[in-house]
Amino acid sequence: MPTSVVRRAADADYRDPGDLIPGARGITRWRLVGEPDGAAHSDVGLMRIDADAGSATHVHSFEYSFHVIEGETVLATPEATVRLARGDYGVVPIGVPHRWSGSGSSPALIADLITPPARAGHDQDTFVVPELPTVEAVPVDPRDPRTRSFGSVVPEQLDPARQSQELLAVSASMRTALLVYSGISLKMMVDSDLGATLGTMFMVQYAPDGRAGAHDHPLEEAYLVLEGEVLATFDGEEVLLGPGDFAWAGVGCVHSFAATGAAVRWLETQAPQMPPRYAYRFARDWDYLRDAAAADGLRS
Repeated sequence: MPTSVVRRAADADYRDPGDLIPGARGITRWRLVGEPDGAAHSDVGLMRIDADAGSATHVHSFEYSFHVIEGETVLATPEATVRLARGDYGVVPIGVPHRWSGSGSSPALIADLITPPARAGHDQDTFVVPELPTVEAVPVDPRDPRTRSFGSVVPEQLDPARQSQELLAVSASMRTALLVYSGISLKMMVDSDLGATLGTMFMVQYAPDGRAGAHDHPLEEAYLVLEGEVLATFDGEEVLLGPGDFAWAGVGCVHSFAATGAAVRWLETQAPQMPPRYAYRFARDWDYLRDAAAADGLRS
């Protein structure tokens, strides 16, 4: 089975979601990676929802995370009926009823993570349930604990210079923290704090000279480029990814990234969630041990 997958924006293939979204009208999805590709933990896709779209209320036997890339849509859950706009994200835990509908103002493009992957032989692990009541949709409010399964992120929040309390929408904490290292900025979105237990979703931005050395993980990663270009390698194969391009790295796939002289931003997912230790295996660090052992007269 392949250890990596690359999909190009020019080859987008949006299809009727079928059993994955029962009763769907005006909704299509491009599956970027999933069960047919040998993915054990990740089914990542792009979903288009028209302004007049809708679906039946349903539940999944998998965890469902999403991020709105453009446009608006409405998602109903027992927690709240929210009007989702660009930058909003959320998680629908296993077995939670939900229903999609159009916003009536503009179509939406949504990136999603299904974990574990939906199985064709099990009706996409999706079940129709009684309809949720129709109520007025409210916008996502990161400060309102009544909508604790949702949040919002905009590109400006990945700027290390814009992290003062006065510029943050909510009080500074680990929930709002920006991780910055070696020209890389990372803003966590969907994680255990938001209610996810199986996968994570976050935003990554590289400065013009940002780079990450060759490494692998005991988990699957996926990358959807939103702005700029990044030079990536997957098991030694070099590929240039641009806006709308996608890549997936399976367990043990050695990969690296380097900006190409301009800032680049992408949406990233991980499934399963990172272990508390040994989530990264950097080739550089283990090469150091090999060389140090050789200097001591030891053989690998």
